[in-house]
Amino acid sequence: MAADTPDRPTLRERKKTKTRAAIRKATYRLAAEEGWDAATTDRIAAAAEVSPSTVVRYFPVREDIVLTDENDALMEARLRARPAGEEPLESLRAVVLEAVRTALDREPEETRLRARLMVEVPSVRARLTETTAETGRRLARALADRSGRDADDLEVRIFTAAALGALREATVYWAERGWTDDLIPLLDRTLDTLRNGLAPRTRPRARP
Repeated sequence: MAADTPDRPTLRERKKTKTRAAIRKATYRLAAEEGWDAATTDRIAAAAEVSPSTVVRYFPVREDIVLTDENDALMEARLRARPAGEEPLESLRAVVLEAVRTALDREPEETRLRARLMVEVPSVRARLTETTAETGRRLARALADRSGRDADDLEVRIFTAAALGALREATVYWAERGWTDDLIPLLDRTLDTLRNGLAPRTRPRARP
């Protein structure tokens, strides 16, 4: 057997990833079939074939099972790799839309269910604020480094929080309307609104 290298996850890391995936899959299945209240820690553990203590060890907050993933570090790395001199909003647009496209391609049902739970379950919606803040801290570090600022600068914090909050609200809008819209254009439109501001809607001129 080849030895694990820094570029290849260790056996322990692969097992942890597999366990996290099994817990997520079981949670999504229970929530989709029976509702969020049915996805208790004990039932998730049974469905994932792990102990309840394992579920809690991997996800101390149950809502994090559907709200967190391993993409934050990847998005931060991709944001740092964007072309030098690119406007921050355009860098963020490219990275976020790529992540959402990947989620929709690989896990369309899970992505829609996550958005529905954000709308329907108060505890999920409340926890989302905290997980978004953690994502924001990661992205703020990358944006600050690219712009020569400190990650705790007011402008960096406002920009990052405004962008992520707007994207979160667009996702809620998508779910509230039964996923009838294409999410990618909605997110694109959201970032355009941040860039351009809110223009008054032109009303048709009344006929004489």
